[in-house]
Amino acid sequence: MGLTYLKLKLNYGRNILMKTNPVLSIIIPVFNEEKNIPLVAEKFSESLKNQNVEILLVEDSGSTDNTREEIKKVMKKYPFIKGVFINERGYGKSIFEGLNSAKGEFLCWTHADMQTDPSDTIKALEIIQKQKNPEKSYVKGNRHRRPFFDKFFEFGMSIFESAILGTYLYDINAQPNLFHKSLLNLMKNPPTDFSFDLYVYYLAKKSKYKIVRFPVLFPKRIHGESKWNSGDFKSKYKFIKRTIKFSLGLKKILRRGKNVNN
Repeated sequence: MGLTYLKLKLNYGRNILMKTNPVLSIIIPVFNEEKNIPLVAEKFSESLKNQNVEILLVEDSGSTDNTREEIKKVMKKYPFIKGVFINERGYGKSIFEGLNSAKGEFLCWTHADMQTDPSDTIKALEIIQKQKNPEKSYVKGNRHRRPFFDKFFEFGMSIFESAILGTYLYDINAQPNLFHKSLLNLMKNPPTDFSFDLYVYYLAKKSKYKIVRFPVLFPKRIHGESKWNSGDFKSKYKFIKRTIKFSLGLKKILRRGKNVNN
C-alpha cells in the first residue's frame, strides 16, 4: 500500500511539473483564421496525445472575423492551448510575442492554415532531441509536392538571398521551425513582417547552429486565403520587395562589421 501511494504521489508531482514546464511551446500566428482554428485545435489534440506541449495561438488586432472568439472557445476545450492577444500587427511581431510568452525548453512556430501537418512539430522535437548538442541545433521543414510556380519562385528568392547574405539558404519559409529557447536571447529587434522566417534562419546559421532539414508535405489550404501567397503576382511582388529590403539591410549591417542581432 505504501509503495503504491508513493508511486501515485510521484506521478502526481510529475504531472504538475509537466503542466508548469512544457518541453515544447508551439507558436501559431493567427489572422482571420476563424474557420481553421477548430481544425488546428483538433489536429494538435490528436498529434500531441500525452506530449508535454503547449500551443500559443497569437492573434493581433487586425483580424476582422471571429478569430479571437474561436481562440477563446478552443482554450476552454483544450487545456494545452493558450491565447495571446496583442494590439500590434505583423506576422513577425506575432511570432516574436508568442516566443517571449512561451514556457517551453524548446520553441517552435508554424502556421494555422493546415498546410503543415501538426504532427511535423512533434517530428521536429524528436529530431532535435536526438542531436548531439540540441541547444545549438535548428530544425526546419523542407516542403515537398508544391506547385511548380511556387517552387520556381522560392528557388529564385533563395538564390538572391544566399548571394546577398553570403550563406546558402533555401526554402526559407518552410515550416515548422524549432530550436532551443536560448536562441531567443540572440533575437534583437527582429522584423515584424514575413521577413521573420529569413531573419531567424539566417541568425541560426550565422551563430553556427547545426541546421537540420526534414521533409514535410505542403498541401492546399483548407480554409481562408494566404496572406502573401494568394495566387496572384501582386501579392508575391509585395513579398519580394519586403524580403529584398530586409536582405539588403542585413548586408549593410554585415559590411559595418556589426552582429545581425545588435
